[in-house]
Amino acid sequence: MHSNFDEGDKMDITTVEIPKDLAHLLRIREKDLSKKIKEILAVELYREGTVSLGKAAEISGLTKWEMLELLAMKKIPLQYYPEDLDENIETLRKLRK
Repeated sequence: MHSNFDEGDKMDITTVEIPKDLAHLLRIREKDLSKKIKEILAVELYREGTVSLGKAAEISGLTKWEMLELLAMKKIPLQYYPEDLDENIETLRKLRK
């Protein structure tokens, strides 16, 4: 896989200290700050090619479809790799059964 993360592994959680006034700068409620930071991180890691669409969705807490919408809103082109095609073909095979 092209990701630096193993797609099958569950992510360990770490805590990062973020200034509360960042919520004000981002124009969101403080309680939504964690979700927004995860989305920003996921988008940037995807843009850099560090993670796949599926992993970006997992990091952000969004579905793959929601992640696709977020990327489209930010005008970030999709990265499609041969591994993605193989994964999609396998998914289609499973759905046909």
